[in-house]
Amino acid sequence: MIISLGLVLTALAGIIFVVVMKGASALSLSMIIETPKGGYYLGKEGGIANAIVGSLYLAFGASFLSIMISLPVAFAMQREYTSHFAANCSRLALDILWGMPSIVYGAFGFVVMIYFGLRSSLLGGIIVLTLLMLPIMIRSMEEVIRMVPLELKEISYSLGTTKIETTVSVVLRQAMPGVITAVLLAFGRGIGDAASILFTAGYTDYIPRSLLDPVASLPLAIFFQSATPIPEVQDRAYTAALILLFIVLLVNIVSRILGWRSSRYIVR
Repeated sequence: MIISLGLVLTALAGIIFVVVMKGASALSLSMIIETPKGGYYLGKEGGIANAIVGSLYLAFGASFLSIMISLPVAFAMQREYTSHFAANCSRLALDILWGMPSIVYGAFGFVVMIYFGLRSSLLGGIIVLTLLMLPIMIRSMEEVIRMVPLELKEISYSLGTTKIETTVSVVLRQAMPGVITAVLLAFGRGIGDAASILFTAGYTDYIPRSLLDPVASLPLAIFFQSATPIPEVQDRAYTAALILLFIVLLVNIVSRILGWRSSRYIVR
């Protein structure tokens, strides 16, 4: 156990050290607020503002759609609304989708876009990221909601409330910290994924002005720029990696804190 823990911590520390050392030396205000200049992302001048804004557009858009779908589905999987067999089948399907490689989602989205004659765009990236995030969000929310004590529901029913009223006023309020944790976990997975949006979101030097414009992202900025022989372009890649690492670590730390607090709150 100690050896395994040491190996994991060593690998994590090594990744953080390399990314911080490489990215911090190139980090500057102009790198964050400027877009690549010269009309091509391999140009020497400019920054990664297009990738930062694009990643936020993709992640927040997909998170919004996922929340709108995940909350009703997570509640519908509870025993008050569905049978035990249907709930287990739904959990199995979601677990399979959760473990599916993200490149499969990207290939699926690409085939659908080709069929309808669509091009790579912000909308396409949001839709595919939503598909990627849904299993994570639904399963996490569903597990948190199942942890709400049955006694609370029975007390609510004894006061004459309906199932819907109990769900909204009692269960959702009790499980809210865990629901937020589920959203943050899915957000962290979505903002750091590159394979699913490789074919569907495209890449551009500019910040998109509509849902039908192609969009850059931090993972793809790292992918495209890190292998070039141009030092200035490599600096942009390491800076993108540093910013992405900071976002993912922050999201995961906050989600763990909220998850710990929600489990204590529900047990009480």
